[in-house]
Amino acid sequence: MSIDAFTQSFAQLEDPRQSAKITYPLFDVLFLAMCATIAGAEGWEDIYDFGEAHVDWLQGKGLLKEGLPVDDTIARILSRLDPSQFQKCFIRWMKSVSAQTEGQLVAIDGKVLRSSYNRQDRLSTIHMVSAFATENSLVLGQLKTDDKSNEIEAIPALLQLLELKDCLVSIDAIGCQTEIATTLVKQGADYLLALKGNQETLAKAVRKAFEDRLNPEAIAQQLTIEKGHGRMEARHYQVMPADELHAASPCGKDCAALAWRWVT
Repeated sequence: MSIDAFTQSFAQLEDPRQSAKITYPLFDVLFLAMCATIAGAEGWEDIYDFGEAHVDWLQGKGLLKEGLPVDDTIARILSRLDPSQFQKCFIRWMKSVSAQTEGQLVAIDGKVLRSSYNRQDRLSTIHMVSAFATENSLVLGQLKTDDKSNEIEAIPALLQLLELKDCLVSIDAIGCQTEIATTLVKQGADYLLALKGNQETLAKAVRKAFEDRLNPEAIAQQLTIEKGHGRMEARHYQVMPADELHAASPCGKDCAALAWRWVT
């Protein structure tokens, strides 16, 4: 892990503690926790155990000169941080360590965190919307939502946090919205949006526009067989210029605007 990139990215994170009572610098504790989490730590005790096992390495980098804080101290320091500030710093760090390639695919997807349902207090499961850079196998950023229906509101907010120029952004059918497509175009990104019945008029227009192209012979020549998610899938692709879709569409310019980068 590059300490220089980490230092620059988290330099603006405010320390909520009183300066006269600080024994362990915020940066040192934060760096310890981040390294431990990457190594698989799942709790405060795990972070302490990681630090104890690597204290010589950490002190060799000039960190934790006063020794290692106990797990309760680590928890107390980190739990007082501003989540929004931390998120911005974390995304800045991900950008600095991620080598962006031209046309890189960034997949936006919503997931439910495993084991996030608490039967005792009956709180609902945690839903997260994440941006995943497939070339680097790296999560660039994520936002928590109350439930799946709120992904539509969370996706534009997440997109605003990311640098997506010249990237191809893919989103499933819940993200097939004019506002989301417009946001991506303004950021200089291309998009690939899944189209289903939630956009009924556009779906009918696309289906009608492709009717003449979907003959059995063409499908057989271009069919691909893929295995994923525990099943075999047969896939067939057709591409159409957006102006042709505009001409065939009963919904006019709105359809063409939404489909423009999706079909070209």
